[in-house]
Amino acid sequence: MSERPLTVMLVAAEASGDDRGAHLARALKRRLGEGVRLVGVGGARMRAEGVESPFDISELSILGLLEGLMAWRKVVRRADEAADLAERERPDIAVLIDSWGFTLRVAQRLRRRFPGMPVVKYVAPQVWASRPGRARTTAETFDLLLTIHVFDAPAFQREGLETVFVGDSTLALDFGAADPARMRERIGAGPQEPILLVAPGSRPSEIQRVLPAFEDAVRILKAERPGLHVVVLAAPTVAATVKARVAGWPRGCHVVEGEAAKRDAMTAATVALACSGTVTTELALAGCPVVVGYRLGPVTHAILKRLIRTKYVTLFNIAAQDFVAPELIQDDCNGPALAREAALRMDDADLRRRQVEQQSAALLKMGRGGPDPGDVAADAVLDLARRRR
Repeated sequence: MSERPLTVMLVAAEASGDDRGAHLARALKRRLGEGVRLVGVGGARMRAEGVESPFDISELSILGLLEGLMAWRKVVRRADEAADLAERERPDIAVLIDSWGFTLRVAQRLRRRFPGMPVVKYVAPQVWASRPGRARTTAETFDLLLTIHVFDAPAFQREGLETVFVGDSTLALDFGAADPARMRERIGAGPQEPILLVAPGSRPSEIQRVLPAFEDAVRILKAERPGLHVVVLAAPTVAATVKARVAGWPRGCHVVEGEAAKRDAMTAATVALACSGTVTTELALAGCPVVVGYRLGPVTHAILKRLIRTKYVTLFNIAAQDFVAPELIQDDCNGPALAREAALRMDDADLRRRQVEQQSAALLKMGRGGPDPGDVAADAVLDLARRRR
């Protein structure tokens, strides 16, 4: 009689976590084939790898202290549902990905219901930026931490938590199949005509707070440059809202969806306006100069101003310890300022070239070119499972 498959529970609550969960799921299947069974919570990418989520994770894509408090009941209910799923499926090991507030609550429930089951945290809370006390909480709650940044580990190792650096799966993105000419043909742009890429984020709160400033910048730039082509990325979690909003923008603005079209657009763009997040790393990988914008709720911003210990918000800026890409945050994230920074880069090829070179150098510091993070994560998860099974 053959040994039963190893059952691995994967839990993600946001688009970036869904992507990391899908990478990990593929790596686990490559190693074990029919010897692994995947269960858990995730989005479309994890579903494509066989992880059927009991609920839609888009409602958990929450950013901000006030927003988190308002969504507290929903988060608790969904954490209970995730634990109920574990009761039904009886996983051998659980991997909880990013989304600190939600995954911490899931971990606490799993600890109570399955005291002997190993629980892994994939993506460390950013204690180097704020709230260093979370390092101890992580060590007390999880058996293993998988970090995506080289500068994550020390704070958690000091608390005695086993920590493995796996790297950022975003850095393994392959733009080899991207075709900028295909995107230019699709939107009717000539080979030398400028393209502004707008990446407004994947959370509803980001669309609400950041997209209006990006929209103002687009209107200013289109008024100055009527022939400017604008391409707007619509993440699956906010696609309907983005498309409805962009429908009222000036002529020559196009919405694209899907991974292939996104990569075509990133490689075709002259410059990008991007909401702070994973997309800034993707744009750097594509060789596109980025102008970063971000806005938080006023209460959240007022509190975080007292807590944040880093002056940078963009990962490759943190790695470089320099403003490689300009960051326009809160009140500075407004149409005129964004338009000015984008126009500077559209008009100065040498500035674009220097920024792209600096972005690429920062990506190397982040671990670009290393082993596939999904493979490293899978090996670490399987090693822990074998030790504890």
